[in-house]
Amino acid sequence: MKKFVSWNVNGIRSCLGKGFLDYFFSTDADIFCLQETKLQEGQHDIELPDYHQYWNYAQKKGYSGTALFSKEKPVRVTFGIAPFIEDAEGRVITAEYPAYFLVCVYTPNSQRELLRLDYRMKWDDAFRAYILSLEAMKPVFVCGDLNVAHKEIDLKNPKSNVRNAGFTQEERDKFSLFLDAGFTDSFRHLYPHVIDRYSWWSYMANARAKNIGWRIDYWLTSNRYADKIHDSLIDDHIPGSDHAPVALLLDL
Repeated sequence: MKKFVSWNVNGIRSCLGKGFLDYFFSTDADIFCLQETKLQEGQHDIELPDYHQYWNYAQKKGYSGTALFSKEKPVRVTFGIAPFIEDAEGRVITAEYPAYFLVCVYTPNSQRELLRLDYRMKWDDAFRAYILSLEAMKPVFVCGDLNVAHKEIDLKNPKSNVRNAGFTQEERDKFSLFLDAGFTDSFRHLYPHVIDRYSWWSYMANARAKNIGWRIDYWLTSNRYADKIHDSLIDDHIPGSDHAPVALLLDL
């Protein structure tokens, strides 16, 4: 059994002060991925015995960023998705293992008034093309904050969020294209009708206590590995960020 964990920590330095290490070591994950680390090289010294650490930093200070921690040393690790699209925001880490690729991604937010929707559309097309280029070589697992709630079941108030970032028809259609290209949403694969399970809550209006949330953090698998999904978890009881960690258990 393999255990993979992904978590948008919304600033790793802040999360470290809110129990991050306790949760990290309790999971005993084979691979643990982070999004929105919000730091630069030299701003951290996190000791994680038995794990190889890989960090991708945004050029802009205190913004974006990803990290990947792995017990097994990958065959190769790459950062970004060039030449499909240039990325100065530290949004992607790809780890290659003998039997598969694992990709950690922090997808760009379309922002208020959809100011970045056009870029988001280009990003989604480029990222899908990149993943398919990997899939042509070996199976791929994708994790991270994908900044989209795919179906109405994936957020508390779909009707009032139709033209808000993360639930536009454009973003949802791009996600559908990704799945149609040969990938499985591991949580919905196992729990197609489960409601009120979310991975992100606004800090406003006591949203988390009221469970007014969105499911925007995912583990996606190549379809050829869908039958090996043992469980897909949302650890929504874990504090430390406005996102919950999400985990994938695989019979490998």
